[in-house]
Amino acid sequence: MKSVSLPIFSEVKAAAEKPQGWPFLRLGFRPFYLGGTLVAALAVPLWVAMFMGGISSSPAVPALLWHAHEMLFGFAIAIIVGFLMTAGKNWTGLATPRGASLGALALLWLCTRIAALTGPGLLYALLDMALLPLVAGIFARLLLRAKNFRNLPLALILTLLAAANLVFHLAALGLLDVPAMTPLHAALGLIIIIESVIAGRVVPAFTMSATPGLRIQTASTQERLTLGLTAVGLLLWVFAPAGVWGLLVLLAAASLHAKRLWGWRPLLTRHKPILWILHAAYAWIALGLLLLAMAQMGWLPVSAGVHALAVGATGGLIIGMATRTARGHTGRPLTVSTPEVAAYGLVMAAALLRVLVPLLLPGFYMTALVLSASAWSVAFFIYLWVYAPWLMQTRLDGKDG
Repeated sequence: MKSVSLPIFSEVKAAAEKPQGWPFLRLGFRPFYLGGTLVAALAVPLWVAMFMGGISSSPAVPALLWHAHEMLFGFAIAIIVGFLMTAGKNWTGLATPRGASLGALALLWLCTRIAALTGPGLLYALLDMALLPLVAGIFARLLLRAKNFRNLPLALILTLLAAANLVFHLAALGLLDVPAMTPLHAALGLIIIIESVIAGRVVPAFTMSATPGLRIQTASTQERLTLGLTAVGLLLWVFAPAGVWGLLVLLAAASLHAKRLWGWRPLLTRHKPILWILHAAYAWIALGLLLLAMAQMGWLPVSAGVHALAVGATGGLIIGMATRTARGHTGRPLTVSTPEVAAYGLVMAAALLRVLVPLLLPGFYMTALVLSASAWSVAFFIYLWVYAPWLMQTRLDGKDG
């Protein structure tokens, strides 16, 4: 019996690893990375054209709210969903949505983006409010089945993002008397928390794996304090009146993020683009929190901190992780080409132009806005040019996924 069972087991295992179904719907990163980066490439120049009066468009909600919402829930959330629906399989060893079920989630996301531009507002709201509760439920069930309690807080954050989205749509429809921008600021804060958690796991690990002999020690107390103060500071920014407490907590959080980043040895990555983009993008979290702290006292506009976190941190971490994880999960080497490095530089340039130029040279605001939008859009079109074919093809090594 033993001589027969081993070959049968190996045959079953080999069959399980063979590619199954259309490559584009084998893992969550494939449709959601493609869709999210397409929104990033198209929505920002479209918003700038609306803002400058170059086109007449009537989204389902006022144009400013459309821009802010779609960059968070159309772009960033798409990438986060794609990442978690892929990483969840590695974290738990259990299957994540694929095939028809994954296609249904991606189609729901796509129909929502179309409704965002065409309306009516109620249809947009109903479609948009459906995705995150579904994803949060799928992800939480996966973690509970695998007893992977370490990652359950991420499922909670997805649920809180769904709640913020609900409040946004109720406010936009006039059914709730709160400023519609408030839940969007809350959503940005939750996304920054997700980025802080994931970056704390992967950035030092990636840096050590690429630097022989390097050991990065992280103190659990400092990690908890960094994340805790970040959460409290962002809560004060979103929900409390601006004042000294917000200033102090956000300054402390910014300092701890800067200290955390320095402990990851960022200077060692300067010749490794696939690493330095993650370090450079993470630096924008510290800077963004610092700028929000200054805004608490009216010293700077809130927009500076918001765009530091949204363009520099979120855009930078997404372009960095979306290249690295897509390469890994399509069986390609973890080294990037010249176009990809150019995309990294363009996202960082977009952040500098959008955040620092208006602060230092306010007379060049419109020029900086157009240049920033152009750099951002070109960066994500480069990503699509390089990665779209890979996302639709089977892995190079022939494995499933």
